[in-house]
Amino acid sequence: MDAALKLARRAELLPDSPARTRLLLDCIRIAQAALPAAESASDVGVDLIGRCSDQALLSEFRRRPRGWSDGRTTIAGRTVDVRIVGTSRMFRGAYAITPAWDVELPPGWNFRQPGFGLPVVLRTDRCVDDPRCELYPAEGIYQWATAWIEYGEDGSPVLHVVDPARSDPVVVAGRSVHPYFDALSFYQLGASASRLPRQGVYGLIGGRGIGARAGVYLLQDYDPDRVPVVMIHGLGSNPIIWSELSGAIWADPALRESYQVIHVVFQTNAPLLISRLRVQHYLDRMWMLLDPEQDDPARGKMIVIGHSLGGVVSRLLAVDSGTTLWDAAFTVPPDRLEGSAEDVAGIRATFLIKPYPGACALILLAAPHKGSPRATSLTGRIARLLVGRRAPEIQALRRVADAYPESVRPELLDSYRLARLNSITTLQAMQPVRRAGEALLPAAGIRYHTIAGDLDGQGSDGVVPLESSLLPGAHSTLVVDAGHTLYRNPEAIARIIWILREEQGRRCDAGAEAGQGLDRNGASAGTPGSPRAINADRPRIDPASRSSRRDDIEVQP
Repeated sequence: MDAALKLARRAELLPDSPARTRLLLDCIRIAQAALPAAESASDVGVDLIGRCSDQALLSEFRRRPRGWSDGRTTIAGRTVDVRIVGTSRMFRGAYAITPAWDVELPPGWNFRQPGFGLPVVLRTDRCVDDPRCELYPAEGIYQWATAWIEYGEDGSPVLHVVDPARSDPVVVAGRSVHPYFDALSFYQLGASASRLPRQGVYGLIGGRGIGARAGVYLLQDYDPDRVPVVMIHGLGSNPIIWSELSGAIWADPALRESYQVIHVVFQTNAPLLISRLRVQHYLDRMWMLLDPEQDDPARGKMIVIGHSLGGVVSRLLAVDSGTTLWDAAFTVPPDRLEGSAEDVAGIRATFLIKPYPGACALILLAAPHKGSPRATSLTGRIARLLVGRRAPEIQALRRVADAYPESVRPELLDSYRLARLNSITTLQAMQPVRRAGEALLPAAGIRYHTIAGDLDGQGSDGVVPLESSLLPGAHSTLVVDAGHTLYRNPEAIARIIWILREEQGRRCDAGAEAGQGLDRNGASAGTPGSPRAINADRPRIDPASRSSRRDDIEVQP
């Protein structure tokens, strides 16, 4: 073992070069050979193997990031057998391998679980030979992995690359060790290459980039038995906002086994109800590709998480509107609306909505259910002029309003005729259809939770008033001293993680009424130390007394 340690120390004094890597490979070989005779130093020996392996691979992957595949290759002039196991079914061709240490993670968050080996990210271009390929990000297919080198029975070096989340403790030189696990670097690496942040903003004024990307995206291979957690972003935004929350789910072994994270991309310039219909279509497309037989357990329960506009869309995916929305827009019943069959069918699908099958629980962050004053402010008026009105679905309303004006409510006739509708106008507090829609709560049996910001006690998160973010009958409500970006707020993420744990094993059709199953403090019975969850039939907020605890809502400083 001393000889191996001397090689490791010599290598650390050398600049990166093939000669240095050869010293590190010799360190691994000698340390591994010494282990059987050094039982008392087994941990030291395995640690030394890991140390030399990490340094050798860190240099090699930086020097040669692409072209890795199963089979024989050379590292520093030595023949190495490469064994890559547990990778995505959608990978095609050779892998690019990036050390996780080279990926920048969100500050203040730790999604790494130390262990043996070097955490890395595997990547290939998105596949094109399977219809399901469209469900993967355009930037490519990324996956976490852990790599190390050890010597085989024939005395040759072997490079192992495994999925640490699927691997039981691995045996290295006769010792059982847990692979190092990095839960987020794979996603962050893909996000760093993405144009989605810019496209999300430009999409508000008609940019086509985000529209071309619109849809539902898998971050890992689909599992027919795991519950989908569908995340819907807000106005002018993109799904990369969910990186911290996604990492928190992936880093938790129990949640990782129970849930699969799914991100929605949609162009946010369209009116609210059209955005809802589009997201519905994206989900329909996903299920058609993943479960054409319609019998997977995953289809039977989804948890939908939405931020801001995405929170309102999420709520509308869980309501039965009856004719409430229709009556706010039209003067005739649905079966008497005139127009082309295609136009009428599209309008009916937009205004007559039912809960999306399987949407069993909602988590709504900073969602303007009662509109936002920003939509009617000077900034909002400018935004209404800039935000695109090119949604083709609006043209159906224009044609019907032009041909049959008596069928449309007078207060909406001009906006329909001139196609003066977009996401900003439909978030105005006094917009008739939006006002009618705010009374629509998720259907019976669907559990919903609200998380809102009250920044510095001002009664708002800076964008959405507190009153607009809260819903009566919520299964739990949390208010934190934070701004609008609650998707990265630690308290909000902790609450979402708690809700996901509460949802584990719960049936879709067995949801308790709001507050049922909670103790007098709002925590789930039998769950000591759970965050407080409140049955808020009529939330009452008194910003002047934020330090007091109320029976109807939790306020955390």
